[in-house]
Amino acid sequence: MRRRRRLGVRRARAARALSMTRGAAKSSLPREALEIIAQRFRALGDATRLALLQALFDGDRTVQELCALTGSSQANASKHLALLLERGLVTRRRDGLFVRYGIADTTLKRLCHLVCGSLAEHHESLRASLPS
Repeated sequence: MRRRRRLGVRRARAARALSMTRGAAKSSLPREALEIIAQRFRALGDATRLALLQALFDGDRTVQELCALTGSSQANASKHLALLLERGLVTRRRDGLFVRYGIADTTLKRLCHLVCGSLAEHHESLRASLPS
C-alpha cells in the first residue's frame, strides 16, 4: 500500500512538473521534468522492453501473448512490464483471469518510428557509401 501511495505522489509531482512546461515551450524545462524524461529514456534503453512495446503497438495484450511474440519468459516480461508501468509508458487492466497491457502514451509509437526511421536512413547511407 505504501508503494502505491509513493507512486501516486511521484506521478502527481511529475504531472505538475510536465504541465508547467507545456505552457512555456521556449523556456528550459525544470530539473524535475528533466529527471522524469531521463527516467523514461532509460526505460526505453533495453531491447526486451522495446520488443514488448513494439508488440503492444498493435493493441493490448496479455503477458502470455507478449511472451509468445517476444520470446521472453513470463518472469522476465513481467519484470520489464512493471518498470514500463511505473514509468508511465504502459497501462494495465484486469480482464478476467488475465492482465492486459497497453500503450499509455500515444507519442511513444511516433518516437519509436522516428528513431527507427533515422537508424534505417543512417544504415542505408552507410551501405551506399561502401564500394560494391
